[in-house]
Formats: sequence, structure tokens, C-alpha cells
Amino acid sequence: MHRFRLSSLLLLAATCVLMASVVSTERVATCNFGPRVHRLSCEIGVISVQDALYGRANTQTCSLGRPASQIQNTQCAQEDTVDLMKSRCNGKKVCEFNTNILHLADPCPGTLKYLETNYTCLPATHLVTCVYSQAYLYCDEGQVIYIYGADYGRRDKTTCASGRPWLQIQNVNCSNSTTKVAESCNGKNSCEIFVSDQVLGDHCTGTDKYLEVAYICQ
Repeated sequence: MHRFRLSSLLLLAATCVLMASVVSTERVATCNFGPRVHRLSCEIGVISVQDALYGRANTQTCSLGRPASQIQNTQCAQEDTVDLMKSRCNGKKVCEFNTNILHLADPCPGTLKYLETNYTCLPATHLVTCVYSQAYLYCDEGQVIYIYGADYGRRDKTTCASGRPWLQIQNVNCSNSTTKVAESCNGKNSCEIFVSDQVLGDHCTGTDKYLEVAYICQ
């Protein structure tokens, strides 16, 4: 009896350690000068943006060598930044882009700004399907699909690039969150989606795209 209880406690402890490693909290800040590549990534699971700021909330971040006048305003924040980051990054294993492409407005001229994102890595199935292929989502018996995030586009030059014309894989800023996968698959035990511009929309003509989906079974 004691041996069984000890084994149960060890299993519970191992489960807690595993969950702690999966649902980790990360913070990334990218200054509004020099290299402006903002990169979120999850070794395990997928990205879930918790909060995001474009502006300035303290006098320490991105302040080295900067005049005091550029870092004193700590009440500087662009509206809707968190919604923009969630739309762009939720459900992906890696979300990387130059902040210039966000076309953010200037919430406080004269203040040196930065983009800061706080996110966690949530356990989910991550699926990438090339264009003109069938994406197949499925769960075990008794479970149904819940789509956490779906994006149809291109964010690098290597995914689904084999045999593709060079010009069709150069635009890595082609990203478009789609609700069509959730509309088709949520609540089902299994689901198939044909990946094409006709089904998911052509928001960057001439670019060879792929579908990236994150989902859980519940």
C-alpha cells in the first residue's frame, strides 16, 4: 500500500515537472533601433501570447547610451499591440519577424520605444501541410478537435520549399491567420482540409504558401 502511494506521488511529481517545463513563461524585448528581429519560440508546445507592449513602460529596457529625455516617458503604449501579436504568433512553434513590417503608429514622439512580448508555451499538436496537399487532423476515440491557431502563408524560405521556383519562396512576410480551419474542424473527432488558395484565400499572390495549425484534443 505504501509502495503504491509512493509511486503515485512520484508520478504526480513527474507530471507537475513536465507541465512546468511545457507551460513556461518567456519575455522577449526588441529595441526600436539596430537589428529589429523579434523572435518567439517554443521547444515544446506552441506560442500563447499573454501580453505585449509597443512603447515604453520603464527606464531600463533598451536604454543603454540613450539620452535621459528619450527614456523618461514610461506611460507610452500603442493600442492593440497584444491583439496584433496574438494574431501573428499564437499557435506557432516559432514566430520571427522584423518589427518594421508591423507598421506600428508612434504613440509618443521623442520617446525611444521597444516591442516587448510575454508568452507561454502550451502543449498542442503542431501540424504543417504544404499547398495542394491534404491536412489531416485527428484525435483519439472519445475526444474532439479544438483549433488553437491556424495560419496560411509563408514565414521562411525552407518550409515546403523543395522543388518550388525561387521567386515563390522569397516573401517570408506572408502571414494570414485563418478561421476556416476552426470553422471546419472544431468539435469533430477528425477533419480534413485541402490546402489551397481557393480554400484558404490568396492574400499574397505569387508566394507559395503552407498551412500551419496548432490544435488540442479535448
